[in-house]
Amino acid sequence: MLGNGRLEAICFDGVKRLCHIRGKLRKKVWINGGDIILLGLRDYQDTKADVILKYTADEARNLKAYKELPDSTKINEGTYDDEIDENITFDGFDDDDDEDDIDDVSRY
Repeated sequence: MLGNGRLEAICFDGVKRLCHIRGKLRKKVWINGGDIILLGLRDYQDTKADVILKYTADEARNLKAYKELPDSTKINEGTYDDEIDENITFDGFDDDDDEDDIDDVSRY
């Protein structure tokens, strides 16, 4: 997202295009990194396009099943890293120590 209703999209033909989000979609449909969108290419400007539609995850899966999208397409995988790390450990925290801490607080 670039702001002012614009974004930069990497198309399946390998070209990076500056895209304009049309007014009908601007504040009603939120586009995130990694979303599959339909672009209207301009005849006179190859590096610019207009966003026509944002596909839902189900629609994108159907397009991939119908071979309209390349097999290498990743659906529901954005460019940002929001995965949860399940291997987080906190040092110095034991369940048995909680009871001792409560007793220590009540003495003061």
